[in-house]
Amino acid sequence: MLAVALPVFLAFGFPMLGYAVCAGAWLLGRGLHLLAERHAAASLRDGNRRGALGVMAMAKLGRVWLVALAILLVGLSEREAGLAAALLAAALVTAMLAGQGLARLFEPGETP
Repeated sequence: MLAVALPVFLAFGFPMLGYAVCAGAWLLGRGLHLLAERHAAASLRDGNRRGALGVMAMAKLGRVWLVALAILLVGLSEREAGLAAALLAAALVTAMLAGQGLARLFEPGETP
């Protein structure tokens, strides 16, 4: 989605600062989420379900706070860049949730 948004930002003249800040925060959050998933998988292998749940909850909340703080800070420095970052973040979250929903829908699983 970030790759699709870049030409849109360039074509319409949206502030690249907003793109860079949101993309950086999104990718950092994604990287931290992947590390949390690995830690949670290790916790589940050890039989620690509560620890796995805690790690995943912290990763989700941390990712939200990271992106929100990045948008706030860039918006305080340059209002238009903050708006562009917020719109990009909304598009990224929408695409992520839609992708997860579709993946879950078409995931082979138990039949009733």
